[in-house]
Amino acid sequence: MKFKLDENLPARLTRMLAGAGHDAISVAAQELGGQPDAKVAEVCRREGRVLLTLDAGFADIRAHPPQEHPGIIVFRLRRQDTVHLLSTAQRILPLLSEHPVARTLWVVDDHRVRFRS
Repeated sequence: MKFKLDENLPARLTRMLAGAGHDAISVAAQELGGQPDAKVAEVCRREGRVLLTLDAGFADIRAHPPQEHPGIIVFRLRRQDTVHLLSTAQRILPLLSEHPVARTLWVVDDHRVRFRS
């Protein structure tokens, strides 16, 4: 699966996804840091990449309708430190093969994942 990590996620997550066999690149690696959400979303659509982010704005289905995206995964965690974030990401890795990601919004919190198409 192809992923793009927003600038608010640690580089270690990119390496973790790549280690699990995914094609992962960060917004920073493409020099898209500081760009508006609409620009980041457009690049993800063009490249066919699922966006991973901590930015709750991407969970707004009016602004970012899931059916218009390769997929959006928004982490809504109480703690956003690297260890907790990586642990949560590790927990959802098996779900990537069990649930559709394309044209779906995933909202991942500390205890569950909600899916919205």
